[in-house]
Amino acid sequence: MADSVPSGLTEALEHNIAALAERRRAEQARASLQTRVADAVTRFTGSMAFVYLHLLLVAFWVAVNLGAVPGVPRFDSSFVILATVASVEAIFLSTFVLISQNRMQAEADRRADLDLHISLLTEHELTKLASVVGAIAEKVGVETQRAGDVQEIEKDIDPERVLDELEARKE
Repeated sequence: MADSVPSGLTEALEHNIAALAERRRAEQARASLQTRVADAVTRFTGSMAFVYLHLLLVAFWVAVNLGAVPGVPRFDSSFVILATVASVEAIFLSTFVLISQNRMQAEADRRADLDLHISLLTEHELTKLASVVGAIAEKVGVETQRAGDVQEIEKDIDPERVLDELEARKE
């Protein structure tokens, strides 16, 4: 297994990367048709191909309606239809972008919740570990130089109180 782990990565990191990639694939596979369509439209409309396509279409539209294309009759000499089409397109495109942004924000919120949960678990585990190390040091007769610091580290932190204090200091 060690040979299959890229240089600079531990097996645990490689496992986590693979697990996250698999989870993303599974989430994409579970996405509804509506979500996949909205994401595809958003991806395309955010590309240079979309810009070039629009540049060509609008240039052709303008050229035809200025009479610069022989054999093709003018159909929008005041460009009102072009303005209407562009406005309706802008409404739909902004809606697709908002749909994709809402989904991405929900994913970011889930990741932030996971990060907070892991941080809280780590804090709790390190607090317990500090207590165990302190007990071992005491048992073998090793004196700690900063007893107050060690006692502070050994205290479990209540995340609700931390959040309440942060909110109180914002106001």
